[in-house]
Amino acid sequence: MKSNYDHLTELENQSVYIIREAYSQFKNLAMLWSIGKDSTVLLWLTRKAFFGHVPFPLVHIDTSYKIPEMIEYRDKLAKEFKLNMVYGQNKEALLSKQTYPDGNIDRIACCKNLKSSALRDTLSGTTDRYRLDHSSGNYKVDSNKEPYTGVIVGVRADEEGSRSKERYFSPRDKNNDWDVGDQPPELWNQYKTDFAPGTHLRIHPLLDWTELNIWEYIERENIPIVSLYFDRGEGKRYRSLGCHPCTSPVDSNAVNVKEIIEELKSGKFSNIAERSGREQDKEDGGGLESLRREGYM
Repeated sequence: MKSNYDHLTELENQSVYIIREAYSQFKNLAMLWSIGKDSTVLLWLTRKAFFGHVPFPLVHIDTSYKIPEMIEYRDKLAKEFKLNMVYGQNKEALLSKQTYPDGNIDRIACCKNLKSSALRDTLSGTTDRYRLDHSSGNYKVDSNKEPYTGVIVGVRADEEGSRSKERYFSPRDKNNDWDVGDQPPELWNQYKTDFAPGTHLRIHPLLDWTELNIWEYIERENIPIVSLYFDRGEGKRYRSLGCHPCTSPVDSNAVNVKEIIEELKSGKFSNIAERSGREQDKEDGGGLESLRREGYM
């Protein structure tokens, strides 16, 4: 019987292989970093894959409604790891107050504006990107407008129903739209990496990881993680991170990674969806498929 260490090492090796394969096969690659636990593990794996270096931009979609600690954590790690850090935003929607917190649209429309549309335009380079200038520590408009044609994403199949339909290498059309029924087969660890010109690719190195695997790996590697995941004396912590008007914490007394692992192993959350605190999921018919068909992460 394999030890837990061996299983995590197998997952790590597979993910590192996928990341390196993506880098070798696709030009103008980027990686999405949501600041959450999954994409932070993905960042860690990428640094392992390239010996401490990340050879492509890290892209964050800033809705302007993220919990402030998330942005502080993003910039701290970006400076410490010397990341090519870029963020994008749907400034037009924010300025015209076409958001849920402004009371003008529902949560789903807000996600489409501030996440799906912002992501599409940031990846295509049709709106401004803001790049971290390490010499000043500030973000400046990025002069590079070239589209990112491949994007590495920290999606896990067990996290939410529509994500279980993904592939490691998942094609999108030029508008980032996802045709769930037109996905290449991936059998016996054989991956399709030859796609028609103009195909936008999403690459998912964490597809086979579980929530428990993620936390066990964070513990094993001592990965720095934003403290919102831990109880800070209120008997609550975040299990999944998003925009503060639409994300609720769960009841939990776990104050560190070890206690989160024990909590997950206890079965406390076995009948509670990981994203149960994300209100937009509930409005999207209990999942994210309609949003993800239009480019949502």
